[in-house]
Amino acid sequence: MNGAAKGAVIGGVFLALVGGAGYGVYTLVGDADGEGKGTDGETSVQAEKGSGPVSEKDAAKTAKAFLAAWAAGDERVAADLTNNAAAAQAAVGEFKTKAYVSKAVITPGTPNGTTVPFKVEAEITYEGTTKPLAYDSQLTVVRGLTSGKPLVDWQPSVIHPQLQKDEKLRAGAPVNPPVKAVDRNGEELTAEKYPSLRQVLDELRQNYGNKAGGKPGAEVWIEPVAKEAPKRTLLTLVEGEPSTLKTYLDAKVQAAAEQAVTKFPEASVIAVQPSNGHILAVANNRKDGFNAAMRGKRAPGSTMKIVTAAMLMDRGLVAADKPAPCEKTVTWGREFHNLDHFDLPPGTNFATSFARSCNTAFIKQIKPVNDDSALPNEATEVFGIGLDWKTGIQSIDGEVPPATGAAAAAEYIGQGQITMNPLNVASITATARTGVFRQPVLVSPELDGRKLATAERRMKSSVQQQLVGMMKLTATSGTAQKAMASVGGSDKGAKTGSAEVGGAGESPDSWFTGFSGDVAAAAMVEGGGHGGEAAGPIVAQVLNAG
Repeated sequence: MNGAAKGAVIGGVFLALVGGAGYGVYTLVGDADGEGKGTDGETSVQAEKGSGPVSEKDAAKTAKAFLAAWAAGDERVAADLTNNAAAAQAAVGEFKTKAYVSKAVITPGTPNGTTVPFKVEAEITYEGTTKPLAYDSQLTVVRGLTSGKPLVDWQPSVIHPQLQKDEKLRAGAPVNPPVKAVDRNGEELTAEKYPSLRQVLDELRQNYGNKAGGKPGAEVWIEPVAKEAPKRTLLTLVEGEPSTLKTYLDAKVQAAAEQAVTKFPEASVIAVQPSNGHILAVANNRKDGFNAAMRGKRAPGSTMKIVTAAMLMDRGLVAADKPAPCEKTVTWGREFHNLDHFDLPPGTNFATSFARSCNTAFIKQIKPVNDDSALPNEATEVFGIGLDWKTGIQSIDGEVPPATGAAAAAEYIGQGQITMNPLNVASITATARTGVFRQPVLVSPELDGRKLATAERRMKSSVQQQLVGMMKLTATSGTAQKAMASVGGSDKGAKTGSAEVGGAGESPDSWFTGFSGDVAAAAMVEGGGHGGEAAGPIVAQVLNAG
């Protein structure tokens, strides 16, 4: 060794400390045959026991010791420098043995209080193939509750920033071969081109990789906690042989959906084809990466009035051209009012009350209905809500539970205990469009023989015609007029919605659903305001692409 580097062999791992560049480089030279004992004092340095907030100096010192131990492949010493030794020891050890890291340089950044950023430059070696894996992460130093010493606050994200609670970093030959997902026209769909599809594509691979006939290669991935959840690939070590998996997505509509959701944070949208239930696009713009478009569970606000209106017309209690009083307030268990306490002139018909999204016109019908199960039954029997949908990946069905009193009144206008996601609401619009529920599907059921859900009965023709007419009126002269103005043609309809979740009166969730020709779409923007303000433009952009 010259003056630029110094090293030691520790437990079968060669450690070279490179002056100033990083805390360590290790290269595996054989199986570990003993516990690490520290290296030149670097990994054994700890600040003294104390109390009160951890100083930046102590944070830097503790981080340096931990990162040096980790870089040395010394899981025991690294673990003892954290507040969860068992979890840290397993993770640092598996960094070598399960993620196949053969070499690593860990370089610290400038501390920001008790948070210390660092860069990992690793090499993964698996069955003779070596590839680099580099990423940035950070750690925070806290005071140990019992020891009083500054310790690394152990989180899985210390090892890799994408690791969440109880997830693991792994490398090797994956169980499921890769798939080349293509849209309905054969165009390839990739996460690089369509970022919102990353989770969808991972799930498709998880569900159909073995069925489609490809051959696995070798990869580095995030191992999820739940067995049914898809692995998240970080790096391809050896290319596998992908099979082609055809989806019902439409690349053109997907591209529009991807672009549309970027306009608002926490936005989700989905498009389906009413004539067959095929899912044309699914997109999300969320910090947590959650597929809320298909798995969300939020009150849908006044978009639910599509179902309520169908139920009321089904029972002959209202008709599009018959009067439906829209008063400022109505009491059923508690007082309900319209947005900004508006009302409409006496004699206003039901179609206009629907188009203006009048809450009181709907809630006034609870007494004539006189059946707490009427709305849940309509939702399930006609619109297929609550049935076991099998789209091809994980999705959450809507829920319309029976309710009484004020809770029932809230459900009539899409609040209370009702939960939906854009997939459910887009399907509701598709059913209204055609009068028949067709379960949304992402891939053909012939791939795995899954049975699609079917509704108990189709919508009455007279109800369907009135419902479509009212949605068209909403799009041309009602609450959806501004958002739908950009959608060409006359064959278009819509419904707005806003839902106060958790008492968020000033920032309700924004909901919007609409159709144009043989495309139906629905969007939700959490905390986005009223339906036409945020979700409306998203749906309009998707409909135009369809």
